[in-house]
Amino acid sequence: MTIAIEGTIASAGPRPDRADEERLRLFAEELEELRREVVAKIGADDVRHIQRVRRFSIAMEVLGRLAIHLSVDPFTFLAGVGALWLHKQVEATEIGHTALHGAYDRLEGAEAFASKTFQWDMPIDEESWRLGHNGRHHGATNIAGRDPDMRFGVVRLTEQHPPEQRYQLAMLLGVIFPNFGFVMNTHFTGLNDWLLGHDDVLKDRSPEALRAAWRKSLRKYVPYYLKNYFFYPALAGPFFGKVLLGNVLAEVCRDVYSAATIVCGHVGDDVKSWPAGTRPGSPGAAYAMQVEAANDFEVSLPVSILCGGLDRQIEHHLFPTLPPPRLREIAPRVRAICERYGVEYKTASWGKTLHKALRHVGQLSKQEGALGVIRAVA
Repeated sequence: MTIAIEGTIASAGPRPDRADEERLRLFAEELEELRREVVAKIGADDVRHIQRVRRFSIAMEVLGRLAIHLSVDPFTFLAGVGALWLHKQVEATEIGHTALHGAYDRLEGAEAFASKTFQWDMPIDEESWRLGHNGRHHGATNIAGRDPDMRFGVVRLTEQHPPEQRYQLAMLLGVIFPNFGFVMNTHFTGLNDWLLGHDDVLKDRSPEALRAAWRKSLRKYVPYYLKNYFFYPALAGPFFGKVLLGNVLAEVCRDVYSAATIVCGHVGDDVKSWPAGTRPGSPGAAYAMQVEAANDFEVSLPVSILCGGLDRQIEHHLFPTLPPPRLREIAPRVRAICERYGVEYKTASWGKTLHKALRHVGQLSKQEGALGVIRAVA
């Protein structure tokens, strides 16, 4: 049984009875007790974990860049690309995403991962990301008009936005997946809104707001792409093209992997979204909305680390400041609590979850609407 949550869906039907209200209250109490328990345990073990991951990341970067520069055969070159990808992947997910959420703030020994000063190895402006992701996405997950992550450019991920063009799936796989970091920066800084006439992020369309969006985008793009696509290749002299190719391949691997992780956590025909103006009727309803707006997927521990713990997207949405090892630790208990109180907890293999997400985007693509950017170009 799935609970009807008051105030979450305009057409949800009659008000929940007292039993449902009481069930949601107890649901919130159990989750809060779990949160207090796990927060009390955060400390030296979590600091050691993130320090180990950072050491691994640095080793992979050094190994990867040397192998790409010095390679004289395809095997060594591809091994270098793989090592550099591992560096970029853990920096983006297990380290960067978690640090910017504030998971290591005020922990002794983790000062390098403080959210306000952390700079990640991604072409995404940290200030814009914290505002759009930490504040707006996590504060109003899948609520139209408040959550900017319900569509990326012309690709909508729920039914709450009108269709703009038919080929959303092709756009997602052909443009967004291999350029995920670049596109996320245009999304969070508001450049997508300026280009496409949306107001997901850029509510103020004044010249000053536009200049600020460009400034925030370029302050990450310029040093990041100069380092990866000019500085390191230039060190190789006549082998500039080989090193450039290796950097591009590692970047694309990171972006495709990260995009698949994020889409799986948020998209599907059974993933709930709500119209503008929706407000949860209680703390229990708010928790239930977070659970029903996300997917988990089942992977091994090494793969989970490369996902930054976002294979536990439900737990991350419930408790966004917990380090990834804690999300993995509490997942069985969260699932049991949801099942006990009739809140839908969705998990499956990564392959099945990705298929579900892409199928849903494809279904949205078939809906009628203006053909938009892609047809205009064609």
